[in-house]
Amino acid sequence: MTRGNPPRAVTITDVAREAGVAASTVSRALSNPDRVNVVTREHVQQVAARLGYRPSPAARALGTGRTSTLALVLPDITNPYFAGLIRGAERQAEATGHILVIGNSEENARAEARMVERLAPSVDGFLLGSSRLADATIVQFSALRPVVLVNRRVGSVTSVSPDQQDGTRQIVEHLVALGHRRAIFLAGPPQSWLGGQRWAGISAAARRRQLTVRRLGPYAPSVDGGFLAGEAALADGATAVIAHNDLMAIGALKRLRSRGVSVPEDVSIVGFDDIFGADFCDPPLTTLSDRTEQAGRSAVDLLVALVRDHGRLEREAPAEIVAPTTLVVRGSTGPVRG
Repeated sequence: MTRGNPPRAVTITDVAREAGVAASTVSRALSNPDRVNVVTREHVQQVAARLGYRPSPAARALGTGRTSTLALVLPDITNPYFAGLIRGAERQAEATGHILVIGNSEENARAEARMVERLAPSVDGFLLGSSRLADATIVQFSALRPVVLVNRRVGSVTSVSPDQQDGTRQIVEHLVALGHRRAIFLAGPPQSWLGGQRWAGISAAARRRQLTVRRLGPYAPSVDGGFLAGEAALADGATAVIAHNDLMAIGALKRLRSRGVSVPEDVSIVGFDDIFGADFCDPPLTTLSDRTEQAGRSAVDLLVALVRDHGRLEREAPAEIVAPTTLVVRGSTGPVRG
């Protein structure tokens, strides 16, 4: 049996011939419709639809300078915290007619910078989630392509971030109400902007409420990192542990339990992020929750607006969305024994 050749893709020339117009008119009608009168535009679009014409991203970029592609770069795509952010960003990208590509920098600022440089010619803009880049580098990249930061703030760049000041206040007041007077903060990566905000907020709230807090670390923001940090926390004698994120909190909880320390009777543990599985621990984890899926949606909306009118928005003050946070109290925190 002889197979025929696959059908040839419809080209812009085919549409032009069928519509009885120049190829340049077809290009404008499909990629920049405001430059074509309404009668011609509708005629060309109808012919293109009938023939099944599908412009390639590369061809579209040649006509408009845009690829309808956005990039989301994350430090660790295996971290469950980013699942909600990815889901929200993907859904909103699709709703706005864009494709979302995802990059993983593996907690490495150099790898993140190389990824942005390589993707820049192929995308319309970047969502940088929990970026590990220096402020100056982020500003430099934002001049190359529109950038929206998630979980990070840099003065001249549009951003979406959770309210760490109010969130850390909630954590400290919860622990003080339970009778805790000494706590440990298990720090994550030193280049984490969010981690710095968390420590600053905890320190300030602790001073106001006369809670003594000591910082240990840095540790890897993972269950293994938390397991190591839990051993260090044991030696301190504090009655409460606040971890950089839920993964570290879960690791610390596992370490304490393996050493015969009862949670929360002997030590209370608090995390950040309210990841999937935080309520599956034994005991379930008390944690600060933020709306990651909504953050992804909002970040895409901001980025699409920047892409569509980059020149005008560059001259305006950058948008800074600070999203509310809520302490979810579960079984890993309790009153001080005695």
